[in-house]
Amino acid sequence: MSKTIMIIGAKSDIARAIAHEFASKGYNLQLLARKSDSLLKGVADLKIRYRIDVECFEFDVLDFKSHTVFVNSLPLLPDVVVSLVGSLGDQHQSQNEWDACESVLDTNFSGPVSILNVLANKLEERKRGTIVGVSSVAGDRGRQSNYLYGSAKAGFTAYLAGLRNRLNKSNVHVVTVKPGFVNTSMTADMDLPERLTAQAEQVADDVYQAVIKKKNTLYTLWFWRYIMLIIKSIPEFIFKKLSL
Repeated sequence: MSKTIMIIGAKSDIARAIAHEFASKGYNLQLLARKSDSLLKGVADLKIRYRIDVECFEFDVLDFKSHTVFVNSLPLLPDVVVSLVGSLGDQHQSQNEWDACESVLDTNFSGPVSILNVLANKLEERKRGTIVGVSSVAGDRGRQSNYLYGSAKAGFTAYLAGLRNRLNKSNVHVVTVKPGFVNTSMTADMDLPERLTAQAEQVADDVYQAVIKKKNTLYTLWFWRYIMLIIKSIPEFIFKKLSL
């Protein structure tokens, strides 16, 4: 029997790559996004190329009150859930305007937590499934250049760790994904170091392998684990003087 993966925030470059990666392995797709009509062109390609079922759902991660109703109305509870919702925002704007700050915090933390809470309860009842939460290496240590985004991701990382601890006894696995630099439309205006920057397809392959191997935490690309270990090891009295 074919398995199904739900991708929350299905319009991003990484989401599209993950959709293709899992579809190529025979997974049916549930794609969630705002203005989900924009996904339809890609849906036709996925169906024809991989001979799978694809369903698109209109979904707003910031409409917290709708999340329980949405999950209860699903025609099928997925085997794998991937939360890719996120927004870098603008640090300068966010530290000066609360509306911008609130948007970053809710998009990267409160919204994903809200929908994953509901889905986690359903998977716990069924006693089977996998939840993948895409956090960020930015959550490993606060830096002046993006500490509001980073703080939301740090909270999300802690949430996923606690969720993994809670659901382990119910045969539901939780994977925390921490990408470093990734070449996507969200980072198109950033001058990223080529050797440290992944393509979306590389991240997608890493995520698939993490799900299959039941990894707890995935740094992607792999060397970010060691880069962040070094960054976290810098004493605070030195770190606070750095322009990062």
